Amino acid sequence: MTSTLSSTPKEDGFRMPAEFEPHEQTWMLWPERPDNWRLGAKPAQKAFADTAKAIAQFEPVTMGVSTRQFQNARNQLPEYIRVVEISYNDSWMRDCGPIFVKNDKDEVRVVNWQFNAWGGLYDGLYFPWDLDDQVPVKIAEMELLDRYDAPMILEGGAVNVDGEGTLLTTEECLLSPGRNPHLSKAEIEVHLSDYLNVQKIIWLARGMDPDETNGHVDGICCFARPGVVLLNWTDDPKNPHYEIVHDAFERLNNERDAKGRKLEIHKLLSAPPRMITKGESEGVDIVKGTKPRQEGDKLGSSYINFFIANGGIIVPAYGDEHDRLVVETLARVFPDREIVSVPDAREISLGGGNIHCITQQQPSR
Repeated sequence: MTSTLSSTPKEDGFRMPAEFEPHEQTWMLWPERPDNWRLGAKPAQKAFADTAKAIAQFEPVTMGVSTRQFQNARNQLPEYIRVVEISYNDSWMRDCGPIFVKNDKDEVRVVNWQFNAWGGLYDGLYFPWDLDDQVPVKIAEMELLDRYDAPMILEGGAVNVDGEGTLLTTEECLLSPGRNPHLSKAEIEVHLSDYLNVQKIIWLARGMDPDETNGHVDGICCFARPGVVLLNWTDDPKNPHYEIVHDAFERLNNERDAKGRKLEIHKLLSAPPRMITKGESEGVDIVKGTKPRQEGDKLGSSYINFFIANGGIIVPAYGDEHDRLVVETLARVFPDREIVSVPDAREISLGGGNIHCITQQQPSR
């Protein structure tokens, strides 16, 4: 039995835990739409399966799959990965899925934010998005969790928290006209405070992917633990992200978190921009209402878009020298976690995101 609550998580003593806190499981959605994933999504399905298997070394994984793909996914995934039937528009669980909150008694609830495919009819990536918008409610029903319906459009990749009252986000994303143009910055902060129970919001100016998500924070910066952040970084003035990451560093360096701590900033290598090739573009169906994947488009290949599992870090890899340097940095920042690379992460980035974008953690109860 589940209930839709009229109160807020803040009123009830629930908060959004940090990703590095213990998980009960990880949720994912199976890719299939040929107008976003090349070659009928077969290469992407292998990459998603490899990601799920990497995470399953550390915690249970549940894969949501459509009716028409259920048998295919069940046969591609090992039995230790749970497969459940669910309808959705595309496979970005971080953004269309629920954000979970918990209290000091380890009770878990769902926050159901509104979703409009990263900008709706203004600059969204596809239409319709109605099935995606229903995913949090369906997961709450499956897990028998009470839920809050938040009065605002928000994707999970747009926010990152330390679990102790501090939230990271970007102005480029949350203030974009395709999401909540009727809300001021101050009003957005009130909703974030009420529904995620945070006391301090650190606003970065921009993210790394203006065309896909209007600059989600999970492509540029994240908390490694309370008081410690990882920031995508380049010292090359010719890198198109140079000004973005240097501005972010200045903002972070001048901030304190909700506990009054000055942030410790670790820099994670930003690789040179990667582009969609002609062959990759030609493998994607062209459909009205869906953002086309064209030759020369920049890929969302940020290494910051990794996933923190119970005892592990699941990081994208692209088969070049940057992969090794990133793993070395992550091993220093997370000495108590095993670093696991997913070698075919390019296939995920071809769809517009990466490992963090396709996963959503459910906190332990």
